[in-house]
Amino acid sequence: MTEYHYYKPTEGHGLPHDPLNAIVAPRPIGWVSTVSAKGVRNLAPYSFFSLINYRPPLVAFSSTGWKDSVANVEATGEFVWNLTTMAQAQQMNLSSASVGGDVDEFALAGLDALPASLVKPDRVAGSPVHFECRLTQLIQLENKEGHKLDQWLVIGEAIGIHIDTAMLEDGVYQTARPRPITRGGGPEDYFEITEDQLFKMGRPE
Repeated sequence: MTEYHYYKPTEGHGLPHDPLNAIVAPRPIGWVSTVSAKGVRNLAPYSFFSLINYRPPLVAFSSTGWKDSVANVEATGEFVWNLTTMAQAQQMNLSSASVGGDVDEFALAGLDALPASLVKPDRVAGSPVHFECRLTQLIQLENKEGHKLDQWLVIGEAIGIHIDTAMLEDGVYQTARPRPITRGGGPEDYFEITEDQLFKMGRPE
């Protein structure tokens, strides 16, 4: 018979490290570039991130605390999502440093930038995919009692998408080809997506 570790989150998990983000994992990383109202560039990774709608394409990321990325999106209504790959894993990690709002994380992480086509924030050079996004909703999350949390959900519509053509085969995007990385649990766990992990399974009719 299976033995389960049971806990109520309001009373603590009783483990050395919170297992929640290790269970719902690996998670794609929202490597979000923004620009402040004063023109300062910002770049930060968010692992509470996902594509949440096809048409129109909507992407969302959630921030614990009112961070520069959220403040910039509120001020300008724009952001860019950049695909994070194994080739830029170290730079992504550097861009996660807690620094002042006057610090340019592109420069901090030693990254070159590419101009976007429809929005002001720059794209990350070397990243094979970019979604240029316009804000659709900025939501302060609540708990079950309706109390406001210091947690902010940003939803944006991708109005322009750039794809490195080397990631396409006969016009079909190859998910593992750019070797994307995802966030696991614990303070340091990440996973790389590689082609040897692929399996195919058709949907039932």
